[in-house]
Amino acid sequence: MLHSYKRPTNSNRVSLFKNQIRNKKCLRIIESFSPLSALIIESLRSGQDDVEIRYDGFWSSSLTDSTLRGKPDIELLDIRSRLSNISEIFENTNLPLIMDGDTGGQPEHLAINVPLIEAAGVSAVIIEDKIGLKRNSLLGNDVFQEQASPDDFCEKIEIARRAKLNDDFMVIARIESLILDKGIDDALLRACRYTEAGVDGVMIHSRRTSPAEVFEFARRYRRAFPSTPLVCVPTSYNDVHFSELAGVGFNVVIYANHLLRAAYPAMRRAAQGILENGRSLEIESMLLPIRDVLSLIPGPSPG
Repeated sequence: MLHSYKRPTNSNRVSLFKNQIRNKKCLRIIESFSPLSALIIESLRSGQDDVEIRYDGFWSSSLTDSTLRGKPDIELLDIRSRLSNISEIFENTNLPLIMDGDTGGQPEHLAINVPLIEAAGVSAVIIEDKIGLKRNSLLGNDVFQEQASPDDFCEKIEIARRAKLNDDFMVIARIESLILDKGIDDALLRACRYTEAGVDGVMIHSRRTSPAEVFEFARRYRRAFPSTPLVCVPTSYNDVHFSELAGVGFNVVIYANHLLRAAYPAMRRAAQGILENGRSLEIESMLLPIRDVLSLIPGPSPG
């Protein structure tokens, strides 16, 4: 059974993430693209050295939200469409959620959207320092991508900060300098500017398979700002253990797209197997028994 009928109010949920950062060295966050995926995440436990570990929250990815709707990852989805999906996740779960805010759009739109995101119960929004048509960061310089000037992005940070109503709601700046091969010094300059502008946290992104530049950034940033929350997304440097990331100073590690990437090949294999065999017998070993499906989300107990 996955379902829980008790959940925090949206106003209470907003504060959960910031409270976790205060009380825990490093948080594990993973992408959730549906209520079912969120329920799976929330139910999981693992034990290491007699210490129970679990996921600390959800990541709402614009990439996976777009892909599930058959749309390209170009900041096309309306904010209300994405918040509707998040609302359904919150109906069934208790963990906090961080939202991928892409570029934040036009500053005037951001000022309107931040209160909507906060009112929906989201704990933090991450906004990347790019302008123009949004393209996925892992494409790097294979496509045209342009960073905002530090001055312009600091203005956007200030607009987002003024728009929020709850001090516990976090606006996190995502720095794309390493993605665009501009180097660690540029990334650090921007990180310092954004932090001094009042951002609630910094995310550094990289598309390299080696974590060296991310580790160097973290160490140098930590010397300048020991307490500002630092976020990473180890999609490309996937051989790095969570404990290593925590050890160099990261407060939040986001596994940003792994559940959709796991679901797609499983669905494709099942559909292809039925097509090739003219029946479903051959793929039954891949499937959850129907009785187990029915027991995942039981109705409320009477009385």
